[in-house]
Amino acid sequence: MSDIKETKVTTTFENGDPKFAVAEVKVISGSEAIIEAKMKEPVARFSRPAMLLYLCAFVGFFCSTCNGFDGSMFNALLTNDDFKKYYNVASTGKWTGIVTSMYQIGGVVALPFIGPACDTWGRRVGMMIGGALGCAGVIIQSTAPASNPIGQFMGGRFLLGFAVAIMTTAGPVHVIETAHPTHRGIITGLYNTFWFVGSILAAGVARGSAGLSGNQTWKIPVWLQILFPALILCLAWFLPESPRWLYTRGRHSEAKVILAKYHGRGNEDSIWVSMQLREYEEYLNMDGGDQRWWDYRALFKTHSARYRLACNCTVAIFGQWAGNGAVDYFIAGVLESAGVTDQIEQMNFNLGKSCMQLTFAVIGALCVDKLGRRPMLIGTFSAISIIWCAAIGAVAVNDKTKTDSSSHAFIAMVFLFNAVFAFGITPLQALYPVEVLSFEMRAKGMAFSNLSLTTAMLINQFAYPIALNSIKWKLYIVFACWCPVQAFVVWLFIPETKNLTLEEIDDIFNSPNPRNASLEKKRVAADPQGNILKVQKI
Repeated sequence: MSDIKETKVTTTFENGDPKFAVAEVKVISGSEAIIEAKMKEPVARFSRPAMLLYLCAFVGFFCSTCNGFDGSMFNALLTNDDFKKYYNVASTGKWTGIVTSMYQIGGVVALPFIGPACDTWGRRVGMMIGGALGCAGVIIQSTAPASNPIGQFMGGRFLLGFAVAIMTTAGPVHVIETAHPTHRGIITGLYNTFWFVGSILAAGVARGSAGLSGNQTWKIPVWLQILFPALILCLAWFLPESPRWLYTRGRHSEAKVILAKYHGRGNEDSIWVSMQLREYEEYLNMDGGDQRWWDYRALFKTHSARYRLACNCTVAIFGQWAGNGAVDYFIAGVLESAGVTDQIEQMNFNLGKSCMQLTFAVIGALCVDKLGRRPMLIGTFSAISIIWCAAIGAVAVNDKTKTDSSSHAFIAMVFLFNAVFAFGITPLQALYPVEVLSFEMRAKGMAFSNLSLTTAMLINQFAYPIALNSIKWKLYIVFACWCPVQAFVVWLFIPETKNLTLEEIDDIFNSPNPRNASLEKKRVAADPQGNILKVQKI
């Protein structure tokens, strides 16, 4: 709900007729159109159309699950002695960085193909293309021969990273463009929480396979990675297409039918349907750069577009440079720096961490519309900088004394870091970068977001294992110093986007100062029927 304060008043016009009484005055930050629509046509969260739309969103969530599975699976593989022997890798060092980074290199190479895959044939087909390539990548990496395993395994990871880059663009774009305007924040915030569903499944399978003999201990989780790309390939065919994509392709009647079915409870005259169609007509470019696979000018041609892309890429990068890259992909090396070297104990920690992160990420997703994007980003980056300072103190003591208490204190700080990060950043990693982009630049802009994301992760993949091997726990000092910088940059530049439709966000970025415009509050007067009578900035 966008209300910050609600006051009941009764006033009359000059003629004194009470039937003209104003019923409510609300102080809001965001969209008066959404307030009016809510008052005239309240939204049921658990109606049949809403439940169907949630099921459709689940298919999109699987795109995030693919990413989570890989991160957790590779964590587990780097604690598996049979895997490390088969591929001749260690928990840290250069070779570990190269093998793990092939996934990100594939994502970078996919950049020119992401826009065409999602814009030319639609969001659904983009998901299916990514699913098909992902299945092929898993098969290639899983069948690497013992005679020369490294090359084929790296090739499979390259193709898998290429596929996931397409899926993680098409998935959140489809979710955010089909979600009901009042549910967009929570639903798209939940998208990234499914990273942990994949993470938990991978950690659980790896832990369960640990008692098997020989290479089966790692081959089973590697083969299981095909599950979610296959589900996406099969199920995306049955999803409704994005109504915005249909509208810009001249298929207005199809867009209206989808809006009526899922947003208007079957009523084509629903206020939610008419409001969105009116915004489509006003804001969507019917001959934009999204219609031409080679045209990237929409990302750079105006100050507004450049500001949007900068916000998109900044949040994407900051979500990887808070220290989470080290504790996600190189948890074995992190634990070894605190004296935890037992393989089973490391696997247990990895599984428990993933379960805890899922819980806090879901709670965070449910809060994105109440707390707002900016407060969650600023608060989280500030909090984890303090947590890193405490973790540095614990691991520094452990480095000298090797006591169990200091080791346990460090592990507790890592758990706390992951809980806070999952609550405040994980839901926004998919939500904010998608919603700040206009429709014309959304798919290609997300390609650049993926470039920023994978480049940041690529630096992590090369730098962290080498740093953990060379300077060990002193790497964490970098995180403690950098997180406050990220909080300050968000406070200074990043606009708030809650309680706005995707099209109304255009007005925020077209203003001279988007951050200040996004923080403006308005006093709205409405009559008992929900009609907005007056809007006043305060």
